[in-house]
Amino acid sequence: MIPMSHVLMRVTDLTKKYTMGDVEIFALRGVSFELYAGEFVVVLGPSGSGKSTLLNIIGGIDSATSGSIIFEGKDLSGANDKQLTTYRRGTVGFVFQFYNLIPNLTARENIALAAEMSKEALPPDDLLRAVGLEQRGDNFPTQLSGGEQQRVAIARAVSKNPHILLCDEPTGALDFSTGIQVLRTLKDFNDRYNKTVVIITHNVSIGAMGDRVFYVKDGLIDRVIINDNPIAPEEVNW
Repeated sequence: MIPMSHVLMRVTDLTKKYTMGDVEIFALRGVSFELYAGEFVVVLGPSGSGKSTLLNIIGGIDSATSGSIIFEGKDLSGANDKQLTTYRRGTVGFVFQFYNLIPNLTARENIALAAEMSKEALPPDDLLRAVGLEQRGDNFPTQLSGGEQQRVAIARAVSKNPHILLCDEPTGALDFSTGIQVLRTLKDFNDRYNKTVVIITHNVSIGAMGDRVFYVKDGLIDRVIINDNPIAPEEVNW
């Protein structure tokens, strides 16, 4: 279990409201939590529960209707587009269900392009080795399997040396054995670089990996479970 000492992010009373004519729909209804440096968090909930909206807001992709987000002492709540772009580029790494690799760039070039955004970037070849694809750096995405493409996508996200890695259903498009490889890659990043990883998923089995598990329901964090003995990715079974 990661010691919960250094607060990386503090979220307070976060709401997200959509207005459709006279109808107001709340995707988030006053969410509050803290994320700690170096922890591995799993956010569980069914489709439509608000978990992806939450990830997009804390990642600076979307904005909240109300509430506050303090990241390492900086208030992001009133940040403008330029400030949010700087935050996304230098601080946050994103991994999505679909890999979004640039098709006419090799695996190494996909990683290197993202690395150019950061002054503290990690070497692409080191990251290819870290995800077990050191022999595939010159291959294009169409020459890689789905699992290999997702591992390149993780290496690309990690290349910026972000403070936090946000993953939205990273195993959702993969079979079981490939999904375990991807979870191992994410856990290795968490362990090797002591960086915070947040995985959003509807797969309850993955929750056993987390230092903490947030259960999201109807736009609220229904409960938080502290896991004193997280399991290894290879022990996850679904």
